[in-house]
Amino acid sequence: MGIKGQSKHYIRHQGFALLVLLAGALIWPGIVPGQERAEERFQPALPGRAFVFPEDHRAHLNYKTEWWYYNGQLADAEGRRYGYQLTFFRVGIRPGPVSSQGSRWRVRDIYLAHLAVTDVDNQRFSYAEKVSRGNLGLAGAENGRFRVWIEDWSVAQEGEAQVLSAGDRSLGLHLQAFPTNPPLIHGSDGISRKGAGTGQASHYYSLTRMATRGKIILQGRTIKVQGLSWMDHEFGSNQLQPGQVGWDWFSLNLGDQAELMLYQIRERNGQIGPYSSGTMVSRGEVPQPLSREDFSITVLKTWKSPRSQATYPAGWQIAVPREHLLLQVTPALADQELMTMKSTRVTYWEGLVTAEGTFRGLPVKGQGYVEMTGYDLRFTPRL
Repeated sequence: MGIKGQSKHYIRHQGFALLVLLAGALIWPGIVPGQERAEERFQPALPGRAFVFPEDHRAHLNYKTEWWYYNGQLADAEGRRYGYQLTFFRVGIRPGPVSSQGSRWRVRDIYLAHLAVTDVDNQRFSYAEKVSRGNLGLAGAENGRFRVWIEDWSVAQEGEAQVLSAGDRSLGLHLQAFPTNPPLIHGSDGISRKGAGTGQASHYYSLTRMATRGKIILQGRTIKVQGLSWMDHEFGSNQLQPGQVGWDWFSLNLGDQAELMLYQIRERNGQIGPYSSGTMVSRGEVPQPLSREDFSITVLKTWKSPRSQATYPAGWQIAVPREHLLLQVTPALADQELMTMKSTRVTYWEGLVTAEGTFRGLPVKGQGYVEMTGYDLRFTPRL
C-alpha cells in the first residue's frame, strides 16, 4: 500500500494503514533521495513469534509500522459519561538501531498521535493531533522501558500502571491504566493475518480490561474520572493487499462476562474479505479466535458527515452464533469523525458505543469503541 494519487480508495486503519499512507509519500527534512524503498529491508511479521511481556510493550524498531492505541469508557463522580481515544503511531524511515543512523539530525522514524474525547451528556466530540520527527529528542521510544512520546504527549510504564498524558489546557487527559487481564494475543502462531502473501500480517495483542483513573480536560475544565480502558499494540511491515478498501473494527467490554474484538476488511467489490477475524474471551475461559465465517456484522442505519460528506454506518447487529452472542451496537453520538489534516491527513470515524443483547441466553450490556476507515472517498493525499 502507499499513497497513490490515481486512486481514491484506501484502507485507513487507525494503526498500520494510517502509517503506511504517510510513509508511502512522506517528504521530510533528513530523508535523502533513493531511500523510498527502505521498507523492503524492514522485518516482516512472520509466523512463530513468541510474545514476551512486559518487553513487547516497547517499540519494535526493526518493523516499519507500529502503534499503541488506547480507548476508554469513563465517568465522573456525578455519573456523567465520557469516552476517549489516544493513539501513538511510529513509521520507520530507515531500519536498524538508532545508534547506526549517523548524524543526530538524521530521521529514522516519524511519530504521530491522535487524541479524542467524547462528552456523552453534552453530545460533544473533540480531538487533537500531533506529529514530529524522531530525532533531537522531539519524539521517540525508549529502549530500556516502555515509553513513547511526542514532545509533552506520552504513554509510559510506571510501576504497575500505564500512564497516559496528552493534550493541553483546552483538551487533554492524564490517566493511569492498570491491566486486570493478561494480554490477549490475536490471530494464530503469533500473527494476525491481513492478506494471503508472506508478511501481509501483523503481530497484534490487546490489554482488554484496564482499571483507569485520572482526569480529562474539556474546554479548560478539569474533570476527575474513572472507568475501563482497552489497549492495542500492533507492529509489522507489509500487511495489506490491493482491492482492500476499508476496515471496520470493534472492541467491546460486555459487562464482566466477556471481551470481544472483531475487524472486517471491506473489498472493492463490496464483499467482506476472507482475512477478517476476531477474538472473544469469556470470563474464566480460554480465548477463542474467530474466523470470517464465525461472525456477522449487519449495518442497521447510517450517518452522513456534514464536513467530509462521507456516509458511515451508525448502528450494527453483531452475531457470533457459536458463542450464542447477539448484540445491537449503537454510537454514543453520531458525529465522532476525525479529519487529521495536521498529522496523518486521513479522515476516519472512531467513537464510543454501547452494546445490548443476549449472551448464552442471558441479557448482556456493554460499552466499547468502533473504528471505521475508507468511507471518505473524497480523500486526496496531500503528502
